[in-house]
Amino acid sequence: MTAASVSRRSRVVAVAAVALAASLLGATPAAAASADAAGAQKCGTVDQIMECVSVEGVRAHLEEFQSIADANDGTRASGTPGYTASAEYVAEQARDAGLDVSTQDFDFAFFQLNSQALAQTEPTSVTYTAGTDFVATTFSGSGDVTGTAVPVDLRLPSTGGSTSGCEAEDFADFPDGGIALLQRGTCEFGVKARNAEAAGAVGAVIFNEGDAPDRTELLQGTLGAPIGIPVVGTTFAIGEALQNATVQLQVDAVSENRTTTNVIAETPNGGDTVLMVGAHLDSVPEGPGINDNGSGSAAILEVARQIAGVKTDATVRFAWWGAEELGLLGSQHYVQTLPQEERSRIAGYLNFDMVGSPNFARFVYDGDNSDAAGAGPGPEGSAAIEDVFEKFYADRGLAYQGTDFDGRSDYGPFIAAGIPAGGLFTGAEGVKTPEQASMYGGTAGAPFDPCYHQACDTIANISDTVLDENADGIAFATLTLASDPTLITGPAPAAPSGPAAPPAGGGGLAHDHEGLRS
Repeated sequence: MTAASVSRRSRVVAVAAVALAASLLGATPAAAASADAAGAQKCGTVDQIMECVSVEGVRAHLEEFQSIADANDGTRASGTPGYTASAEYVAEQARDAGLDVSTQDFDFAFFQLNSQALAQTEPTSVTYTAGTDFVATTFSGSGDVTGTAVPVDLRLPSTGGSTSGCEAEDFADFPDGGIALLQRGTCEFGVKARNAEAAGAVGAVIFNEGDAPDRTELLQGTLGAPIGIPVVGTTFAIGEALQNATVQLQVDAVSENRTTTNVIAETPNGGDTVLMVGAHLDSVPEGPGINDNGSGSAAILEVARQIAGVKTDATVRFAWWGAEELGLLGSQHYVQTLPQEERSRIAGYLNFDMVGSPNFARFVYDGDNSDAAGAGPGPEGSAAIEDVFEKFYADRGLAYQGTDFDGRSDYGPFIAAGIPAGGLFTGAEGVKTPEQASMYGGTAGAPFDPCYHQACDTIANISDTVLDENADGIAFATLTLASDPTLITGPAPAAPSGPAAPPAGGGGLAHDHEGLRS
């Protein structure tokens, strides 16, 4: 899951019966058994598929992801050998299960930070702490430079609307060998940094704007693409203090264009309508990414293996996305290059990003915006997807709550294309409240995932309890919606026998209630 600049907002709801049309969801989907010639276990009903998809099977994939990371410098980030091995493993597992497998390569801007340092040497000596006082921007160039921190069109005291560094004219008479001191505001960080580089700056420090409490803390951002000079972000207070000081700035990073892969696998026995089920396969460079997002990738892989031979009304197309951690690049590339005729076949997209957090909550994406928080509802049909997940939890007496479509995961490009979406999530760096601790157990005041985007996101960073529950929930929703995609789309309108009838509504179920650039 990509990093956030703000905390998630979500409602807390009591476990209650969800007003679903029981005749639609209570029925067992009609499907053939996924048995081979040797008579493998049948997985063709909702109850059977949940028996077939075991937490042991999901953990076996997680163990393989961990082994791959261990053999490849501790990471499975896109553009690294660890990601290539992960993609090959997923493709092999899906192919062996009888799914039709393809891969989609695409180019992307790769970034890996190795080391960073920032210090003021004159008029006073101050060494700043990486991760607290400053941090290299994504796609920073490498370099070890010393120079004067030259203020560039700063707005101090800050009143908002800073245009610092947004225009080449801001760098008139910029001294050779200077380090550009830039203020957040108006344009993207990449624009500011590239203007500084073009003006002859040997490095750049971008500090937060300072016009509001949430724009004073450490600035963590992306330049959008590789650049040739070292660039870091810092707090408003440190930025103010660095004006005209002598600064030493060091970044060692790999920032270049590379190629990575999406893995696509679909069932061979479905109809023309497509239900998509996706999870990002890449980790961040800092760790193996076993919860983020080995958990989602492993869960949908095990569902894919068990549903491979089941005949359903919709074809189920599974996707493991590359380069999500650099801005949803794999899913974006897939949707943008998909012809409109193929897009129109997709009834809905189910997304699973972090489904095994150790200090978990049970979040369901808020398809109808009943929480009235954040980005608003998903495309028509998203509420019906939400209903299916809510029914799964409610039928088992499990507490859950809504969470906003905040753009942090791979549902984003599908929603932007008008495709209904939904999914499950168990929490990232957000802090569990006392109310949530009383609902789910765990530790109030601690992150849902204390190892989010860190080297400690290993096989030990998984709750088997919620992973087991969510693997069943993924299996339940996938087979339910693949067996009857009209739950999302609504029934096809009947041929008119008289005057034209109004169009059929979407969603067949009653409803009663995921990096920073500028």
